[in-house]
Amino acid sequence: MYPSIYYAVKDLFGLDLPFLKMIQSFGFFVAMGFLVASYFWTKELQRKEQEGLLEPQKIKTLKGAKATTAELITAAIVGFLIGYKLVFVALNFKAFTENTQGFLLSTEGNMMGAILGAAISAYLKFRENEKVKLPKPILVEETMLAHQHVGTMTLIAALFGILGAKIFHNLENWDEFVVDPVGALLSFSGLTMYGGLIVAAIALIIYGRKNKIPVTHLIDTSAPALMIGYAIGRIGCHVSGDGDWGIDNLSPKPNWLSWAPDWVWSYDYPNNVNSVGEPIANCIGERYCNHLVPPVFPTPFYETLMCVFLFFVLWNLRKRIKAPGVLFSVYLIFNGIERFFIEQIRVNTLYHVNGFAFTQAELISSLLFFIGLTGVWYFNKKFKVQS
Repeated sequence: MYPSIYYAVKDLFGLDLPFLKMIQSFGFFVAMGFLVASYFWTKELQRKEQEGLLEPQKIKTLKGAKATTAELITAAIVGFLIGYKLVFVALNFKAFTENTQGFLLSTEGNMMGAILGAAISAYLKFRENEKVKLPKPILVEETMLAHQHVGTMTLIAALFGILGAKIFHNLENWDEFVVDPVGALLSFSGLTMYGGLIVAAIALIIYGRKNKIPVTHLIDTSAPALMIGYAIGRIGCHVSGDGDWGIDNLSPKPNWLSWAPDWVWSYDYPNNVNSVGEPIANCIGERYCNHLVPPVFPTPFYETLMCVFLFFVLWNLRKRIKAPGVLFSVYLIFNGIERFFIEQIRVNTLYHVNGFAFTQAELISSLLFFIGLTGVWYFNKKFKVQS
């Protein structure tokens, strides 16, 4: 396992580059997931624009105005926070590379760096506006295409996705949350995919409506992107060993899987980022020296394989399905089926209601499956003329 990119580079290429310890493997693959998803999302929006399904919008922007007090204050706050941490990190770089998460989430910093950062940031904002300031600011009408919103929408998805993932994780693990609520909220670990999906979807639909992007086309274009983004994100879970693994698996590898490495069937997640399990022999001077005993099903790896396959299915269907909203409904069906079945061999918190035991993901995946079925019927019926 590679808790950070440093360990991967050292193991694969024999290079000892300590500064790479600050790049966490999980965060790296999540970022890659967002980047790849935004690429396919852009391609789909452009296709629908070319087919005339998404009309360009006219927006008016004020040009030539001087920087407002609010803009200067905002720039100063951002610069203050960056300077507060950046100078502190520069003065304690070795310790920072050893515990990046702890440094970023702590309240420690450098006040002189913060003051300097605030001043520089506010000044740069002032100078930026001064360069384009006009004697009299004017309103300029510009054309905005749907795909040009992808950068902003990706940032919204990332922000609200992480927020929703943290909220749902803490609801699922309430006992741990009440013991250390601040630590639970600020920790980089502990994310629930469905929480991120639901909260980010709500935020993006609101954004799309505000910018007059038809919701049905917006969600349809996002379907393949969501699937491939999730697949890549799960690579981060597997590579880092962040706890999203399966139940114990001591069963012998079946004959039909004889061609595959043993870890594909049962894996002990050595050097996992959560430091869970028993100590690894001869592992000295490292933070991550544990492995799972007994080994478990590598469920993140299975999800990556399944979601890559489902991405290609959705990508193949996207031009064949004509009724808006249906492709996203199919995505919900696929998502629900994939997650429901992986939950059967995955470690998770159980809820008990009237004698029934189920996980949060099983409940949500089942709801998404039926919402998807309903969506296929509803959108096909509503748009039957165009189908």
